[in-house]
Amino acid sequence: MMRKRPGNKLLLFVIISICSLLVLISSINYLFSPSYKAKKVVEAFYTYEQSADFADSWELLHPVMKERWSKTQFMTDRLHVFIGHFGTETFQFKIEEAKQIKNWKMAKETKPFDVVYKFNVIQTYKGKYGKFSFVQEVYVAKDDEEWRILWDYN
Repeated sequence: MMRKRPGNKLLLFVIISICSLLVLISSINYLFSPSYKAKKVVEAFYTYEQSADFADSWELLHPVMKERWSKTQFMTDRLHVFIGHFGTETFQFKIEEAKQIKNWKMAKETKPFDVVYKFNVIQTYKGKYGKFSFVQEVYVAKDDEEWRILWDYN
């Protein structure tokens, strides 16, 4: 009769513990990564837009974006275009994975940002003209310690 060796159980326990620790460390690193934090800002922006909360979505814009129009203009335009013209009250969205870009410029006349994260956001609408989708390139850069939304005007 064969006897089980106690070392086998210990070895299995050690391997499982190490694997679990590696998964935990990887998860923690991802949750604190700049690309994850940038994606969360994009999710928040489009979640606000989904519910026509354009005041809060405007707050997530980078200050250089806010220079392009006032909060009232932004809210009025978004409401007019998406709800007025398209005849839709909400949309679904999907955010594709981030791509890090260095020395990116929002427009020719603006200073470059050291690092931005680029996301493609696909918005799907069902409106009076049927079902349609928009793909928008969204960039996220730090302003002080906060990640903020930018669009490409090149």
